[in-house]
Amino acid sequence: MASSISRRNFLFGAFTTAALTASVALGGCSISATSNGGSSSSGDSSASTSGYRTLDEIKESGKIVIGVFSDKSPFGYVDESGEYQGYDVELARQIGTDLGVEVEFVSTEAANRVEYLETNKVDLILANFTVTEERAEKVDFAEAYMNVALGVVSHKDNVVTDLSQVGDRTVIVISGTTAETYLTEHNPDLKLEKYDTYAAAKTAFENNKDAVWANDNTEVIAFAKSSGTDEYVVGIEELGDKDTIAPAVAKGNDELLAWVNDELYTLGGKKFFHTDYEKTLLSTYGADYEDTLVVEPTK
Repeated sequence: MASSISRRNFLFGAFTTAALTASVALGGCSISATSNGGSSSSGDSSASTSGYRTLDEIKESGKIVIGVFSDKSPFGYVDESGEYQGYDVELARQIGTDLGVEVEFVSTEAANRVEYLETNKVDLILANFTVTEERAEKVDFAEAYMNVALGVVSHKDNVVTDLSQVGDRTVIVISGTTAETYLTEHNPDLKLEKYDTYAAAKTAFENNKDAVWANDNTEVIAFAKSSGTDEYVVGIEELGDKDTIAPAVAKGNDELLAWVNDELYTLGGKKFFHTDYEKTLLSTYGADYEDTLVVEPTK
């Protein structure tokens, strides 16, 4: 009997050791883009296995990890020098400065934004993140700093000004976006073609002259204007309800959320977001869109 118990204890101990080893191997290191645009191992910069990092833990580490887009100019992108740039990136850097820590940027896709907070890969998401009730069940949003709605862009020879004109044409969307959610709920008969990345959706749209592309209106307008041609027309500038864009933290990370909100109020009082717009978005949207898009948070 004693030998049987001893054998079971040995097997249990061996299994536990193997499981812990596998866990460390799988979860101990993640690759992310740094504030210098390169890549680094950030296994020790994201949250511990007990959960999200608190505000004090972020300060003690000397670094805040922020998820941003790397391919969505002018909001978040990597320039030719390998540096992150854009409207959201300017806010991220200001947050790092005012918090007194370095910023480590982690490139995220639309479909990964909630997941990266839930798995503690990042402390904060600043990736053109539209506030929705569904998302608010999984993450905590701070105050809004931008207005947004959905928009639809078409090729100039097949302009769509109303969704009833789409017919059996392909509607390109990015997985995990409000465009996918809205069209699935309100226009289930449309033929959606889903892509995981902005770059893939952009390429698919450019290569299919019959397709239309539904996304945040800020993004489709930016795409059409930045093309430098008249090939693309935003026939629908506002679709559905008007929404807002805001930072997000892990659900329940109240101290970090409170600090971010206070920071947004301070920046709003300084008209930071108008300055940010004029630095990063003016060349794309022009002055006419500034007061429509910009929100200066106030208490």
